[in-house]
Amino acid sequence: MTEAATLATLAGRVLVAEDEYVIAEEVAAVLAGAGAEVLGPVATVAEALRLAAAEGRLDAALLDVSLRGKAIWPVVDALLARGVPVVLATGYDASALPQAYAHLPRCEKPTSGRDLIRTLGRALPSHHPAGS
Repeated sequence: MTEAATLATLAGRVLVAEDEYVIAEEVAAVLAGAGAEVLGPVATVAEALRLAAAEGRLDAALLDVSLRGKAIWPVVDALLARGVPVVLATGYDASALPQAYAHLPRCEKPTSGRDLIRTLGRALPSHHPAGS
């Protein structure tokens, strides 16, 4: 799989926030299999904020737009303020997202592992020092 090789080359620390257990486990397995170090997955906005604040280096984040009925926007804002690339996971069309976040890359649910890897691979920094 070409995308898996690309992500492995760009491997980094990826925060995953997803409140559906089966989806969260599948996403974590796909990303880990592609070479990413998965942080989480976490299932609430509070957990995502805590992990985002506690981790020194985050290379990207894959965030479900709604976690247990709460919007993910405070987490998105915190990550973007740190310069962390964010990919949204949602079943909503881009037009349903707040204007401030409509420009962010997103994976429409349901998504395949291949599409997830491709989208996240594009969001990850193309160069970060190995082992850092």
